Formats: sequence, structure tokens, C-alpha cells
Amino acid sequence: MRLVTSAAVAEIGTCCLVLHTHLPWVAHAGAWPVGEEWLHQAFTSSWRRVIEVCERLAAEGRRELLSLGISPTVAAMLDDPYCLNEIHRWTGNWVLRAEELAARSEPLLRDLARFEYAAASACLVDVEDRWLRGGSPILRRLSDDGVVELLGGPVAHPFLPLLDDRLIAHALRTGSDDAWLRWGSRLAGVWAPECGYRPGLEDIYAGQGIARLLVDGPSLRGLTAAAHPIGESDVVAFGRDLEVTYRVWSPKSGYPGSAAYRDFHTFDHASGFRPARVTSRQTAPQDKAPWDPVAAAAMARRDARDFVDVVRRRLVDLAAATGRRAVTVAAYDTELFGHWWYEGPVWLEEVLRRLPLAGVRVTTLRGAQEAGHVGPPVQIPASSWGSGKDWRVWAGPQVADIVDANERLATRLLSTVDASRSHLRNRNLDQLCREAYLALASDWAFMVSKNSAADYARNRIATHSARFDRLRAAMDTDPVSATRIARELEHIDGPWRHLEARLL
Repeated sequence: MRLVTSAAVAEIGTCCLVLHTHLPWVAHAGAWPVGEEWLHQAFTSSWRRVIEVCERLAAEGRRELLSLGISPTVAAMLDDPYCLNEIHRWTGNWVLRAEELAARSEPLLRDLARFEYAAASACLVDVEDRWLRGGSPILRRLSDDGVVELLGGPVAHPFLPLLDDRLIAHALRTGSDDAWLRWGSRLAGVWAPECGYRPGLEDIYAGQGIARLLVDGPSLRGLTAAAHPIGESDVVAFGRDLEVTYRVWSPKSGYPGSAAYRDFHTFDHASGFRPARVTSRQTAPQDKAPWDPVAAAAMARRDARDFVDVVRRRLVDLAAATGRRAVTVAAYDTELFGHWWYEGPVWLEEVLRRLPLAGVRVTTLRGAQEAGHVGPPVQIPASSWGSGKDWRVWAGPQVADIVDANERLATRLLSTVDASRSHLRNRNLDQLCREAYLALASDWAFMVSKNSAADYARNRIATHSARFDRLRAAMDTDPVSATRIARELEHIDGPWRHLEARLL
């Protein structure tokens, strides 16, 4: 292994890149345009490519590159034989689509076909060589080797501030068990779903062995230059530094909108590929210039240099303001890198190479905490990283019916568990709990609030709630039928087979 060496540069502070990898459970729940297609695209265009960046840098001896959140839902799908077979099928079809595109008469599309064929073929080889055996061995190696810090979370990704404390503790415990089974460690850090927080959650986190979590910068009133213990607990909160984070991805601007980058919204509808560059915000899709991968990659490297300058200036300013070396946390959804922003992985690799050369220590949230980047305790208000930095996306008027339905469902689940007289594990009760959690996922309210596949989201809530009701009714009246129904549902909605409802 070749260790990284560089000329000595005075260290001015620390940067933590934090990525959050999450999708809802989509197996057997629609394919296109919403459903399993999300998984296939996210894996092939983003997740796998980000892992490759980490592996290339690890081969050079680099460690503590970033904190990588993997929700238990994504972890389950990356180990699920059905999901992996469908990823394999989709990737093979990607190769075929590229071959079909090569037969088109337009010269520019033939160039695109060659690019897509090479990318698809490389992905197919990788899937067949290792991913079909499951994602856990790949992620565990990166964690065991100290390349990344894996962050976990509660099963099904519910918006925790709206849940009963018992459900929060159980979802977190089940998520911790999931990490232990897949990766051999109980994770001490979490990316809480939607960075959702309410006062008192720190006590539940502490009870589940969680030492650190991420909140949005405004939740700490901008005090993001260090982590802070929450109240009187030992749980520390790192704040997403919006001054740095928004340089990349913001509601109004950021690197992905630059003219040279691949335009996410413009399609060649016959093939499904994206042939155009952004060109400008005012340019109609049919008038956009062709995408040039070489020019786009060069732009990503230029933007990486700009980002390093932004980070360096920010750390210098924070040190001047606080009188000590600071940390800045830049946090994003993993899917930004490769899916929404095709050139994102190129940018990410260049940033991770250049930050140390600029005197910036690159590490994980764990590394920053161990290095002493911890300030005084704080009180955190009810908050999230959503619109308004409050709960409006998951608890606003537009989703009031979802909130009410979720409360009723959670109450029915807890009452059913409480009425169970046996202390033995009950697989029917486990499946009942699994259906409830899938209905409680934070994704559904987000999609309704943002009017993004809102009908699909409401249908998923209704489907899991109906399955819950069907199984619960059978458990009350016909235990034999209940067992049959539970096994049928487990085949469709079967993540987290270790989940034990009796632990509620």
C-alpha cells in the first residue's frame, strides 16, 4: 500500500464531509416511474460510484475520508436477493439501451452511446463480481479499514420527533442490531431522519449508545464551529455548516447548475439518456448544447478547487471568531453525487485530495469529536433540515391527515403489543410492527409536502396500513390464518428479519 505524503502545510482546521444514503423500501412496490427504478438509478449512478471514490483513495493509504450514513432501509435493500437481482437486470438493460442508442443516426448520440456503453459495462462487471453477494461486505471493509465512519439510524426512517418514545427507542435499537448483524459494530453515530429533533430525544439516544448526531446549522443557532453536548447529556450534536454546504447545493444556486454539467432534466426520451449540458437556466430543453463529459469533468475539478478555497476561508474566519481551530461540516444526500449531479463523484474525489494540501484536516464526525472539536453544552429547539428548519414538511397542514393516521397506527401497534401475553417471540407480531414502521417512514410526508409523487406516497401509506389491519384482524380471530398472512406479507415487506416486536 502506498501511503500518502505531501509537503508540510500548517493545519488550519478540520472539514467533515457527511453523506446520507437513504431511499424508502421499494421492493415489490411499483417499478417505474416511481418505485424500484429509484433504487436502480441511485445505486448505479451514485452509491456505487461514491464507494469507488472511497476505495481508490483508500488504495493510496488515505483514511477517515468521510462519515457515510447508510439507513437500515438502504442496507436491507443492498443485501436483499430480490433487490440485487433487479439491480443486475436493470444494469444489463442499461447496456442494451446503450447498444440501441449507437444505432441512431445522430453523430452526437453515437458519442453518448459509446460513453454510456462503457459506463454500463463497467457497472455490470462490478455488480456481477461482488455486489450480487450483498453490499454489507463492501461497506464493512471500508469501515473496518478506517476509510469511512458508517452512520446508522432507526429502521424505516421515521420522523422521530412525532413518535412515541417507546417506538423511537425500539426503532433505534433495531437499527443498531441491524448494523451489528451487517457490519459487525454497533454504530455510535446517527444521521437522524430529516435531522429531526425535539427536546428530550438526547436521552433516548444516550440510552441506545449513540454518542453523536447531525442537526442542521440553524438548530445550533449557527454555532457549527464545534460539536456541542445536548443539554446535560453526553450526546453531542454536529451542525451542518450552511455557509459551506450551500456553496455546493442550495435552493437557489450551487455548482451543479453550472453550464458545462450534464443537465438532469433534459432527456432523449427514446433512449432515456440525458444528452445535454445545463447550458443556461433560460435555455429550452431542445436548444441545450450537447454534453461533453471531458469538459464537464474539468469543470468539476475547477469547482473542487473553489470549494477548497471556500472551506479554507471559512476555517480561518471561524478561528478568528472563536480563538481556536474550528471544524466545518458539509452534509448532503449521497444521491447528489452522481445522480442529481452526474459529475459529483469527480468533484468529491478532487476535494478529498486537495483539502489536506490546503492545510485542512479531513476526518469523520468521530474523528472530529475525538480530536476535541467539542464546545459548551447547548439546548436545541424543535427543528429539522427541511423547509423553514422546523417540522412543517412532516407535520404541516398539507399532511395533517397523515400525521393523524400515523398517530392512530402507532397507538394500535402499541396496544396490540401490550395485549400480547407471551414473552416468546411472535413472528406475526413482528410483521405487524414491520408494516407499521413502513407506513411511518418520513419519506411519504415529504413527498406529499413537496408534491413529488404524492399519490404514490399516499398509496404506500394506505397499502401498509391496510396490511397492518388485515393481519391484526386475523390475529384476533384466526391465528392459523394470521400466520399464513404474516408469511405472505413477510415475502413482500421483509426487511429487518431480526426485528422483535416484543422488545417494545
